[in-house]
Amino acid sequence: MNNTGHILTQSAQYLKGVGPKRIKSLNKLNIFTIKDLLYYFPRRYEDRGNFKPINKVEIGKFETIRGKVLTMGLRRLKGKMTLFQLAVGDNTGIIYAVWFNQPYMKDVFKIQDEVILYGKVDRYRTLQINSPEYEIIRNDEEDSTIHTGRIVPIYPLTYDVSQRYLRTIAKRNLDSHLPEIEEFMEPDIIQGNSLICLEEALAAIHFPQSFAQLQKAKERLIFNEFFLLQLALGLKRRDIKESAKGIKFNISAGLLGRFKSRLPFTLTASQQKVVAEIEADMASQKPMNRLLQGDVGSGKTIVSIWAMVICVQNGFQAALMAPTEILAEQHHRTIKAMLEPLGVRVGVLTSGLKKKEKEAILAAAENHEIDILIGTHALIQDEMRCKKLGLVIIDEQHKFGVEQRIKLQKKGVMPDVLVMSATPIPRTLAITVYGDLDISTIRELPPGRTPVETYWISEKKRRDLYVFLKKKITEKNQVYVVYPLIEQSKLKDLKAATIMFEHFRDEIFPECRVGLLHGRMKDAEKKAVMEAFKQGQLDILVATTVIEVGIDVANAAIMLIEHAERFGLSQLHQLRGRVGRGKKQAYCVLLSQGTSEDTLKRLRAMTSTTDGFKIAEYDLLIRGPGEFFGTRQHGMPELKIGNIITDRELLVLSRKEAFQYLENSPDFLTDKENKIARELKEKFPVSGEGVMGR
Repeated sequence: MNNTGHILTQSAQYLKGVGPKRIKSLNKLNIFTIKDLLYYFPRRYEDRGNFKPINKVEIGKFETIRGKVLTMGLRRLKGKMTLFQLAVGDNTGIIYAVWFNQPYMKDVFKIQDEVILYGKVDRYRTLQINSPEYEIIRNDEEDSTIHTGRIVPIYPLTYDVSQRYLRTIAKRNLDSHLPEIEEFMEPDIIQGNSLICLEEALAAIHFPQSFAQLQKAKERLIFNEFFLLQLALGLKRRDIKESAKGIKFNISAGLLGRFKSRLPFTLTASQQKVVAEIEADMASQKPMNRLLQGDVGSGKTIVSIWAMVICVQNGFQAALMAPTEILAEQHHRTIKAMLEPLGVRVGVLTSGLKKKEKEAILAAAENHEIDILIGTHALIQDEMRCKKLGLVIIDEQHKFGVEQRIKLQKKGVMPDVLVMSATPIPRTLAITVYGDLDISTIRELPPGRTPVETYWISEKKRRDLYVFLKKKITEKNQVYVVYPLIEQSKLKDLKAATIMFEHFRDEIFPECRVGLLHGRMKDAEKKAVMEAFKQGQLDILVATTVIEVGIDVANAAIMLIEHAERFGLSQLHQLRGRVGRGKKQAYCVLLSQGTSEDTLKRLRAMTSTTDGFKIAEYDLLIRGPGEFFGTRQHGMPELKIGNIITDRELLVLSRKEAFQYLENSPDFLTDKENKIARELKEKFPVSGEGVMGR
């Protein structure tokens, strides 16, 4: 490492104004070194060269105003509650800042203090901002010009670090150490994409001279992040595709022909396209590493069985891992019914099996007396060994982490891998999250499936709802009723599944057969209840989200989701996918009292479309990519500045450049002087299994 790099890795403790006490507070913000502080980006900016006059602020919007403290007071409310109020005025009007249960705020301000307030403006007789962000203007301080009269950075904070303090040390750090930042990107990549240099970008991301300059700084730093991420994913992909020698499967053997001739339906065009992609992968010497994504009910299971048949006809074993025992059992029944008549030996391994049954299955897998083994997490336990594992299938990929996928892969020697997801996402986003995988997408639903009609109602329509449900049950339809909790919550308005099951059975629908299913029941009880519902022996199944993934009951035509505001959007869509699998018109009713902005967005999205891709887009916009993907689970680093939704164009550009660079400089990682390699290794520590692991 050169001397410049050494200075940037020094502790931020030695900056003027930090020291051993303050560094502990900065550590809570993940600021440890000089470089960490340079790369600690603001979360938003305020134009303090142009404050909005108080009489021009808009109700319901987030506004920044500047004024003087005119009066202030602390009031005691009912119980032990307090209200601290600050009247702030400029020469156009007065606005009140209000803090509940923060009596210490009275010691923060003085009359005639010049303050800046930021928050959502409401009107309760007077203009008001509840719990605003605030800053007191001190004109006698060093660097006072960085706090006002310009575009000012606002940083994410912890309780014991103020904006003014962080802004001050960020400025000192830039003044002292910015020249030591080394440009690592190739000049032709910078020029070809009209990017500014790294030094200018870091200066402008903290203290931009204009919003246009800020935009250019963001573009450069977002490009950096995406470029390094795509480079890491490209290396991982190359490692899997080129370094590893996989199994070359014969596609044309007899078993597949016999399987096709027994299929009672024709594959959709989308399914046929995906099957062709999988067959090409499996016929290749390179290991398959493919993501199969498609909406709920699009027919991913039959495609996965097709791949298993190819594997088995070549004398290998296949393993399918599902997230729940109920889904594993369902897959077992489906696959057994289709393949056992062809002589394929199918087994199931779950943690609910008795010891002797489990030992028998494990021995059969190890001795190759089972061709296809279906299971839950039990498949990745140490004692599970397959004699000749050639294909690994992961169902509902988002329920598993990268490590679990790798553990199952390691049960064989470079087996082909197919991961399936019913949470479809747009291609440009999929290539980021699943960058090491090839992507196949089933876009259409099988013929004859009628879209589910979705309604959103409030509590006052409950009686009408019960009338509707009784009518549908008399017409031989079955009903799911889903609750977010198992036992009564401390929240009085939250009806729990166990209590409502009794209420439905004894009072509302005494003439109907009502069952209960939740996650804390024993496996045998769950199976019995689910089987009774599937066989039509129950009219109503009251359940928790244990039914979210993959349970198939053709006659279940109505889904009532209680407290719909307590479920995520993807989860609501997954639940809705449990109905509409037969020929009858299906309905999904969302019962909700929720009024928050996010709740309203989710419920509007659910009633506006049944398209899983559109639902995923809405969900990404509402929750943001980090929460949507669970980035840590997927083994992806947190992005500091890039957003894979809003910065999609930069994502595509950076991917193209990264893959081009990898093609032009395949051995760049081994060059000790290569600046891109140095930057990449710093962001993605290289383990014995390569960048980002395998």
